Amino acid sequence: MHKHILIATDGSKLAEKAVVAGLELAKQFGAKFTAVTVSEPQTHLAPDTGFYELPADDNDALDILEGVDKKASGLDVRCETVHIKNQYPADAILREAKARDCDLIVMSSHGRRALGRALLGGEAVRVVTHSAVPVLVCK
Repeated sequence: MHKHILIATDGSKLAEKAVVAGLELAKQFGAKFTAVTVSEPQTHLAPDTGFYELPADDNDALDILEGVDKKASGLDVRCETVHIKNQYPADAILREAKARDCDLIVMSSHGRRALGRALLGGEAVRVVTHSAVPVLVCK
């Protein structure tokens, strides 16, 4: 049914559920998948208040994606990983899904961004609202 699944992760425990669900679907359908993590731009409007965590550097993103790659290898699933820097998650996820011709997006309903979600609306809501392909939201 699905040929290319995009799995979005921020490395949180909740996002891990989306990774596992996406991997299981990829294995079941014989689909390839792309795991993506996004490092948001730091702005003066969202200082480091301690309420949510931004990746400190590229190593954090690489560690997240390496963990996904290891899980995929264990299930014998084809995997690509992508770190998108300095972009907002929903925009980057939607752009990446379109660019890679993905036919399903898998993500969690929220992660580490509690303050931003309360003020701006959840990234999952933005992806679901604007996606041209189905979105599986894991809780």
